[in-house]
Order: sequence, then structure tokens, then C-alpha cells
Amino acid sequence: MPSFTWRRYGEHGLLIEVAELADVHDLHRRVMFSGLARESVPGATTLYVEARTELQLDPATLAARICELPPVATSQANVRMHTIPVRYDGPDLENIAALTGLSVEEVILRHSAPTYTVAFVGFSRGFPYFAGLDPSIIVPRLASPRTLVPKGSVGMGAGFTGIYPESSPGGWRLLGTTDMEFFDPSKDPPTAFATGDLVRFVSTATRSRPTT
Repeated sequence: MPSFTWRRYGEHGLLIEVAELADVHDLHRRVMFSGLARESVPGATTLYVEARTELQLDPATLAARICELPPVATSQANVRMHTIPVRYDGPDLENIAALTGLSVEEVILRHSAPTYTVAFVGFSRGFPYFAGLDPSIIVPRLASPRTLVPKGSVGMGAGFTGIYPESSPGGWRLLGTTDMEFFDPSKDPPTAFATGDLVRFVSTATRSRPTT
């Protein structure tokens, strides 16, 4: 059981704080598999858990019950694989290449090579954070965020990569675009991604480059 601290968050909820993202996912699997929670919402190093109302568990009792939960293997958690076609036509590719000392082609290869894990969903409605970015292409966020990032933009920032499911402001560096739909507020759940799912990017086209 990962070591954690917690604090009360409402009548039946608590906010758990841990050291690592892997601990968040471990606890999230345990909680969801147990049937204790009405809701379990992962963050980078936090997990919000709200007990099912009919259980009438106060936060202290809920925390104690969570401490007793057995581990749940990834294979038991209904993990899905998402394959996402991407056109690597983003406006920040040249800048990322300059910052990393790599060619644009190598940046694309290193971004599309890993199998990512859905770390959590946040920032804006349905925005997925994917963990597993190649360390060699991790670069700082933009100094000045864009006022509008188009829907379907594939970007990276803060050590994660992800997709803008709706047009919104954003400070991540943009590598490409996808036409797939990942967020529909009329559906339950509204987002296509669940914590722990696996993601692969497949390059479908790159922007044309001038010849010299």
C-alpha cells in the first residue's frame, strides 16, 4: 500500500496526497475495484475519493478502509489501448528541435515511439495528460500562452503530452493535430480516456519542408 496523507473534502470525500504518479494510479485502481467510491479523480500526486452515499462513510472511516484495500493488477483494471493518428504539422516543431538539438524528424520519431499511459484528465474539460514522454524532447512550456489553441492540437508541456479536446487557451508546445473526437459532454463518461489507459501516436503525415 502506498504511503499517503489525506484531508477531509466535503461530507463523504477526502483528498489523498502521495509522492508519485504511480502511487496515484495504484490507489485509484484499488478504490475503483473495491466499489467504495462514487467518484475517484486522479491528479499528478493527488487522488480525490468520494464514498458512495449509501455506505455512509465519514472521511476518516473511508481513509481507514482504503488502507485495507488489496492491490489490483493492471490486467484487472480494464485498460484500453488507444491508437491516435497525428499529422505532425505543429507550429512549434522547429522550436522544439532547436531547444533539444535534434532534427524535426527526430523529434517526431521520439514523440511517436513510446506507448503512453493516461496519467489523469484535467486543465479543461476532457483534457488528457499522457505520461511516458521521451526525456530527450522535454522542453519548457511557452513563456506566453496562446490565447487560442485549435481543437485536436497535440502538444506537450510539464513533462506530459496530450490533446486539446476543445479549442481553448494553452501554453503547451504544439507538435501536430488529430481529427479524432475525444470529448462529448452528452455521453457518460464524456471523455474517451480513463486513467491507466494506454496510448500510441501514429504519424500520418508531416508538414512539407522547404528544400535548400
